[in-house]
Amino acid sequence: MYSEKVMDHFQHPRNVGEIENASGVGTVGNAKCGDIMRIYLDIDENQIIRDCKFKTFGCGAAVATSSMATELVKGKNINEALQITNKAVMEALDGLPPVKVHCSLLAEEAIHAALWDYAEKNNIKIEGLEKPKTDISEGEEEEDY
Repeated sequence: MYSEKVMDHFQHPRNVGEIENASGVGTVGNAKCGDIMRIYLDIDENQIIRDCKFKTFGCGAAVATSSMATELVKGKNINEALQITNKAVMEALDGLPPVKVHCSLLAEEAIHAALWDYAEKNNIKIEGLEKPKTDISEGEEEEDY
């Protein structure tokens, strides 16, 4: 059901924790399944993500997508981080079952929320970044999980 990479990131998640005085913090959830994901970014003066940590309350797929998302954004500049999609997270994990795709959406949206927080704190505009949803189930068609 789950790929080896998903199981590895679930059993041995990377970058768990918080960053004190983070440059940006993004929290998103899915009211339908109860998953909550918070991503912390440490961004340097050149807008490069030095560090990224996460805290996730949710299923194994939510933990695995959080872990992989933090790995994907580290070392990227803020514009490159903005381009990381849920599909990129899923591909990096060698796929997710269809009923767990929403976990990768949480990861993408949490990155965007943290970038939004960073932009607001620094009074800058990140081209292409829109105000993130705090609940990704908003506007979703009714699905059975």
